[in-house]
Amino acid sequence: MDKSKKGNLVVITGMSGAGKSVAMQSLEDNGFFCVDNLPPVLLPKFAELLEQSQGNLNRVALVIDLRGREFFSSLFETLDQLEEWHGIQHQILFLDADDQTLVRRYKETRRRHPLSPDGTPLDGILQERKLLEELKGRAHQIIDTSRLKPAELKEKIVNRFVHVEPNRMTVTFMSFGFKHGIPIDADLVFDVRFLPNPHYVDSLRPQTGKDADVAEYVMKWADTKQFVEKMIDLFQFLIPQYHREGKQQLVVGIGCTGGKHRSVALAETFHSKFQEQFHCRVAHRDIEKGG
Repeated sequence: MDKSKKGNLVVITGMSGAGKSVAMQSLEDNGFFCVDNLPPVLLPKFAELLEQSQGNLNRVALVIDLRGREFFSSLFETLDQLEEWHGIQHQILFLDADDQTLVRRYKETRRRHPLSPDGTPLDGILQERKLLEELKGRAHQIIDTSRLKPAELKEKIVNRFVHVEPNRMTVTFMSFGFKHGIPIDADLVFDVRFLPNPHYVDSLRPQTGKDADVAEYVMKWADTKQFVEKMIDLFQFLIPQYHREGKQQLVVGIGCTGGKHRSVALAETFHSKFQEQFHCRVAHRDIEKGG
């Protein structure tokens, strides 16, 4: 059997109410063939359909969630067989949100949770979170939608699955503020709160780490220079290792207190350093929220 790679498959899953429908629509709008609620037992038949398409269906997204309860025992084995027998690579995208956000969304839509039709939404959410623990642990990518508007989630989906060349890993340097929470989709997290804070300089407080005055202030200290030098050595070693492992998306979180000054300046510095060597992006999650 020809085991050459015949296509790529995105499995969209995660918590009910976390945005799976938005994710599927985003991929569908960008040329993916999408199927909602496909029972895992039908995946081998679906693989045969992909082979018969002779390459016309080479970008596919499937939504698989608690509506297909039996998938917990068979999903991973079936996906591994698709790659081994049919040459179809897969990525699991897990969408999550905090309990408070999910409860609010259920109340706004007046929906009942599938695991708690006669109880409270929170009862169902807690049951679902426990059932999905293993699946979340096996996910290739996790996106926390708690603070994302639908348009922002669509942008993340497009950036991660549409504008990425096959077999090319994207490295995202993401600044954030610890007081707003650690990004759930970060693979590596570094704390730069030990550096002098421009927030306490009156003339710099209204600016951000993208401004030259703030960046110059952050970078002028000996501790900053030594930290950057050591981090560059670390990234030079780590990034190729992740690439060889087959990882397609690496998110490096750089955190300060508010996500406006130090972390922004350093994320910009690392992006500038590595953008010619690797496929890099820079993102500033909390830059508009204050220092």
